[in-house]
Amino acid sequence: MTSIPTGTQAAWRSRRKPSDWSTQCAKARLGRRNRVHWDKVTVIHCTSENQDSGHEVICPLGYFPCGNITKCLPQLLHCNGVDDCGNQADEDNCGDNNGWSQQFDKYFAKYNEMTSSRAFEVKTSECLVDSVPAECLCRGLELDCEGANLRAVPSVSSNVTLMFLQNNKIRAVSEHAFKGLYNLTKLYLSHNKITFLKPGVFEDLHKLEWLIIENNKINQISPLTFHGLNSLILLVLMNNSLARLPDKPLCQHMPRLHWLDFEGNHIHNLRNVTFISCSTLTVLVMRRNKISSLNENSFSSLQKLDELDLASNKIESLPPYLFKDLKELSQLNLSYNPIQKIQANQFDYLLKLKSLSLEGIEITNIQRRMFKPLRNLSHIYFKKFQYCGYAPHVRSCKPNTDGISSFENLLASTVQRVFVWVVSAVTCFGNIFVICMRPYIRSENKLHAMSIMSLCCADCLMGIYLFVIGVFDVKYRGEYNKHAQLWMDSIHCQLVGSLAILSTEVSVLLLTYLTLEKYICIVYPFRCLKPGKCRTISILILIWVIGFVVAFIPLSHKEFFSNYYGTNGVCFPLHSEQAESTGGQIYSVVIFLGVNLAAFIIIVFSYGSMFYSVHQTAITATEIRNHIKKEMTLAKRFFFIVFTDALCWIPIFILKLLSLLQVEIPGTITSWVVIFILPINSALNPLLYTLTTRPFKEMIHQVWYNYKQGRSIGSKSSQKTYGPSFIWVEMWPMQEITPELTKPAIYTDSSETSVTTHSTRLNSYR
Repeated sequence: MTSIPTGTQAAWRSRRKPSDWSTQCAKARLGRRNRVHWDKVTVIHCTSENQDSGHEVICPLGYFPCGNITKCLPQLLHCNGVDDCGNQADEDNCGDNNGWSQQFDKYFAKYNEMTSSRAFEVKTSECLVDSVPAECLCRGLELDCEGANLRAVPSVSSNVTLMFLQNNKIRAVSEHAFKGLYNLTKLYLSHNKITFLKPGVFEDLHKLEWLIIENNKINQISPLTFHGLNSLILLVLMNNSLARLPDKPLCQHMPRLHWLDFEGNHIHNLRNVTFISCSTLTVLVMRRNKISSLNENSFSSLQKLDELDLASNKIESLPPYLFKDLKELSQLNLSYNPIQKIQANQFDYLLKLKSLSLEGIEITNIQRRMFKPLRNLSHIYFKKFQYCGYAPHVRSCKPNTDGISSFENLLASTVQRVFVWVVSAVTCFGNIFVICMRPYIRSENKLHAMSIMSLCCADCLMGIYLFVIGVFDVKYRGEYNKHAQLWMDSIHCQLVGSLAILSTEVSVLLLTYLTLEKYICIVYPFRCLKPGKCRTISILILIWVIGFVVAFIPLSHKEFFSNYYGTNGVCFPLHSEQAESTGGQIYSVVIFLGVNLAAFIIIVFSYGSMFYSVHQTAITATEIRNHIKKEMTLAKRFFFIVFTDALCWIPIFILKLLSLLQVEIPGTITSWVVIFILPINSALNPLLYTLTTRPFKEMIHQVWYNYKQGRSIGSKSSQKTYGPSFIWVEMWPMQEITPELTKPAIYTDSSETSVTTHSTRLNSYR
C-alpha cells in the first residue's frame, strides 16, 4: 500500500490519529455502506481484487466453481466465511471493490506516478511555507490549522500546497481568502459554520484537486461558485443544507471533475440541465437527500459514470429508460427508497454493472427477467434473502438469511429445527393430557374446570402451530429458497399465522379472566357471587370470538394489512423490523403493546393485590393462622404463574418497543422468541393449573398404591382393595362431601377438616 501524502502523517501524529484507510478499504469491499468522511486523512491505495478465478468450470445455474478444481458449490455457500471448497476458492474475491473504491485505486495509482518526482517535499520535515499563522502547524508545504478556533481563513504564502482548516469557527469566506494560492492542491474546510460561498472565491486555485466542504451549513451554490477550479477532481459537499441544485450546468468550470458527493443534504429533485456539463464524472453520490422523483434524462450526460448512489431518498418510481445512457456503470445503489415497482427491463442497459443494491425495497413484481441481462453482476443486495433465487447467476447475494430462515432451510439453526419438535410435543402432549384427565377429577367448581379446559385447548393450538412449522421445514429441507416467497404468500402460511395469534390472544384473555375471578373472590370474599353456568359459558364464547376476530381480520383486508402474516418464514407477525404496511404496523402495536400489555398489567396487579390481602388477613386475624398458611401456599403458586407470564411477554414487549424506536433487531432473535419464549405459557399452563395440584397428585398416588397392592397380593380376590378411582375432589368444602366420596380418600390431610367455608371457597380456585 502506498500512502499519499506520507509526509503529513508523522508531523501531526501527536495532534490527531490518522484515519485507518486500510480499514476503510475493507469496509468498502465487504460492507460498501460506510461512505468516506473527508476530514484530514492519510489516504491509502486500495488494491483492486481480481474477479476471475482463471479457470473455467461449467456449473449448473445457481452453482459456482471452486477455483481450479472440478467442484461446484451453490450460491449460498460462497462468501459465507466458511471454507466449503477446501482450497478457499469460495471465499476468494468476495469483496465488493466496485464503484468509488475502484475509482479511488485508479486515481491514486496515477497520482503516485505524477508526484514521485516531488518526493523531497514529502520526506522533509522542515517548514517551507513562508508565512505561517501562530495557531497552525507546518511541515514541508503543508499547513495544518485544524481545531485552531479560527474565525476566518488565515493569510499564508502562495507556495502552500495543502491546507487543513476543518473544525474551526469560520462562518464566512471572503472573496480574497484564497487569492494567489496558485499551488494549492487540497483544501479541507469541513466542520465549520460556512453558510455561503461567494462566486469566484476559488478563482485562483487552478491546481486544486480536492475540495472538501463537509458538515457546514451551505444552503446555496451556483456554477460561478467553482469558477477557476480547472483541475478539480473531487468535490465533497456532504451534510450541508442544500435544498436544490442550480438550474445551470454545474460543472462548466470544473472540466476534470470525477467525484461529486452531495450526501446528507435536502435536495428535492434533479434537473436535466444540472449535470449536462459533467461528462467526466465517474462517481455521483446523492444518498440521504429528499429526492422524490427522477426525470428520464436526469443522468443522460453522465456516460462515464462508474457509481451512482441514490440510496435513502424518497423515490417512488423509476422512469423506464432512466439508466439507458449509463453504459459504464459498475455500481448502482437504490437502497431504502419507497419504490413501489421495478419494471422488468429497468436494468437492461447496464451491461457492465457489477454491484446492485436494492436493500430495503419490497419488490412485489420481482422476476428473473429483471436481472438476467446483467451477466457481469458479481454482487447483489436485497431486502429479503428469498429474492436471491431470482438472481441465481450472481455469485455473491446478500443477505443469506433473515435470522429465521436460510437458503436451505425454513429454520436456519439446527437447534431451532430440533426444538420446534420438542416444544411442539411438550405443548401438545401436556395440554391434551390435561383435557383428557380433567373429567376424572371431580371438582366442586365445575365452571372453573371448564375454563381450564378451554385454556388448554387454546394452548394446544400453539403446539399445533409449531408442529406445522416443523412439517414445512422438513418439506422444504435443503431447497427452501426455491419455495420461500411462495410459502410466505401462501394460504397455508396465512392460516398457520392466524392459528398462532388465535392461540396467543385466547390464552391471554383466558388467563386474565381466571386471574380477575381469583382476585375478586380472594380480595373481596364476602362480595363474591359464585359465577353462574350461563355467565361463564358466555364469557368463554366471547373470548374465543374475540380471538377469532383478532386473528382473521388481517386476512380479510389485504389492501390495508398487506401480507401481515407472511413477513417471515415462521408466519408470526411480531414485526421486529419495519412492518410491510402502515396498517399492519399499527395493528401489531395495538395487539402486542395494547391488548397484551394491558392484560399483563392486570394480571400483575391482581396477584399483587392477592398477596397484600393475604398479608393483611394474617395481621388482623391471627386466630386463623392455619387458614392463612394455606392461602399463602395458593398465593405462591399464583406468583409462579405471574413469573412465567413475565418470562413470556416482557421480551416481546421490549422487542416491539425497540422496533417502534427503529432499533435494528436481528431476525435470529425473532425466531428464538417464536420457538422458545412465546410457547412458555402454552407449555407450562398444564403444569401450573393441573399437574401440580393436590388432587392430581393424590390421584397419581392412589393409582400407584393400588398397582403396588395388586402386585404384592398377586390375586384379585385374595384381599379387597380400593379400585383405582379417578374421581377426586379438587378443592372441596368438607361439609358438602358425601360419605361415599370420603371413604377411599386415604391421603386426605386431617387438618383440612378445620378449614372454614371461606377457605374452601378460596381453595376451589387453585
